[in-house]
Amino acid sequence: MFSLSGKKILGINPPVHDFSFFDLWSKPVGLLYLLEKMKHNNNDIALLDCIHEGAIAQKTFGREKIYSEEIEKPAVYSGIKRRYHRFGLSKDSIVEKLLAIEKPEIIFLTSVMTYWYGGVKETIDLVHQTLKDVPVVLGGVYARLCPEHASTLGADYIITDNWQPDVPYPAMDLYEKIPYGVTMTSFGCPMSCEYCASRILWPKYHRRFIAEVLSEIDYQKRLGAVDFAFYDDALLIDKEKYAYPLVEELTRRYDGTLRLHTPNGLHVREIDSECAEILKKSGFVTIRLSLESIDPDIVKTSCGKVARNEYATAINNLLKAGYSTNDCETYILLGLPEQSIESVKDTIKFVRDCGGKPKLAEFSPIPGTSSFAKALKKTPNLATEPLLQNNSVYSSWISGDISPKVLQELKDLARG
Repeated sequence: MFSLSGKKILGINPPVHDFSFFDLWSKPVGLLYLLEKMKHNNNDIALLDCIHEGAIAQKTFGREKIYSEEIEKPAVYSGIKRRYHRFGLSKDSIVEKLLAIEKPEIIFLTSVMTYWYGGVKETIDLVHQTLKDVPVVLGGVYARLCPEHASTLGADYIITDNWQPDVPYPAMDLYEKIPYGVTMTSFGCPMSCEYCASRILWPKYHRRFIAEVLSEIDYQKRLGAVDFAFYDDALLIDKEKYAYPLVEELTRRYDGTLRLHTPNGLHVREIDSECAEILKKSGFVTIRLSLESIDPDIVKTSCGKVARNEYATAINNLLKAGYSTNDCETYILLGLPEQSIESVKDTIKFVRDCGGKPKLAEFSPIPGTSSFAKALKKTPNLATEPLLQNNSVYSSWISGDISPKVLQELKDLARG
């Protein structure tokens, strides 16, 4: 694949089929790194991002509201009393755009959530109907986690190898205008939580050189980005030697004009008073904190990465640094195997008492994880039908661990 040269290549980020979808600084970074690599090999590159091109309005901090239309629910969701949508470009719009560009010689199609494969298959079918003999190469998270299932969708080739980008930045210049920038200071995570696929996708934790990250941000700033999302799972690890020098240099270069966001969550125990002040002064606007639970049994599944007193201290430090309660959104896991409703309620109350803002994160059983193996005992079909892995409906409709009524009560409790 990396030996391709002199080819016309089209990268596609497909629409999403799901009950809901929000643009949380979502860009197909893996695909964009790959396209940049192909560009360096003297290929002619184009991009069709069905999510970005389906934007119909601007939201805060560069995020976008994505066009959606109701579609028929897959049979496995027939009993679920919620509407199902395609998010992104319509089928007709995709066909129009495929016909409007110079015919590619090969297409790279990415995939993300395992339960979004409906949009992937739809796109493969549209490509084959419209461009006939153009081969489709499918890669991405879904393809790597569910290779056997992915092989049934009609792609000509499936990429399951782990590739660590060796180009300086993703090909963000393929967009006419970028509403925000994205960066990863590392690949993988030093932790090995039972419910997380990071170690599966990136067996070895690798941190990039600070100069590389600065170059990546500089490049996207020149393209017009002001908001930047860090996709890291462990941004604050060894913060004195890495995160601090990085953000201090960004402040020096851009004098606080950048707005920084951490949608994946920060390691709470790293947020001492100095860290909180640096985050505030450096322009971190969106702070997401990874607590998950205060239940000792659940804490063990997340490598014991945060204790109750550490969370309370972190919130106190953030509030003193000038953040508000609404700024301190805290992820609380919901629907884990063997997790009690009471432990979720206790964690919500604890977060509120500390001054944080609870944000429920519904559990998705991810293939290859320890939590998936536990969930499989109750729902064996998880192994063959990725739609059943959907976090929006898994605990309340698939596993039945939480009734829709109780789920709504927990959401109401979290909102306060």
